[in-house]
Amino acid sequence: MEKIASFTIDHLNLRSGIYLSRVDRCGNVAVTTFDLRLTMPNREPAADIAALHTIEHLGATFLRNGEHKDEIVYFGPMGCRTGCYLLMFGEKTPQEIYPMIIDMCDFILSFEGEIPGAKADECGNYLEHNLAMAKYYISIYKERLEKERSFTYPVK
Repeated sequence: MEKIASFTIDHLNLRSGIYLSRVDRCGNVAVTTFDLRLTMPNREPAADIAALHTIEHLGATFLRNGEHKDEIVYFGPMGCRTGCYLLMFGEKTPQEIYPMIIDMCDFILSFEGEIPGAKADECGNYLEHNLAMAKYYISIYKERLEKERSFTYPVK
């Protein structure tokens, strides 16, 4: 069985960043998948589930209401809880979406009040949210993005 591409990435040296994971095409439509790596895999603890759930709700709300809303296909957490995937229509680079991701971080960091979509009739696990911890992870992620600008996967 062929190993999928994401399992060939050197997770021992992967840093927080914005990475181009893949570009898929169906006819004339391209979908770009970005790896928004919040924590450093296998060197830092994975993100708290409640915090990651809050990042998902706030990030999706921001992205689907922003200037690129018609290009957003999906935003959500990775199973390993070290980051999120962002899928967008079109071929884009991490450098192109960097300003949008910084703006998303600022939105999450300044957010106060009720988490969008966090009611029993709107969410399958509405009680599991943690805004304070979401802000903690996003503050570290944003700081690393601004300092390091990691856009290229490490080579094994």
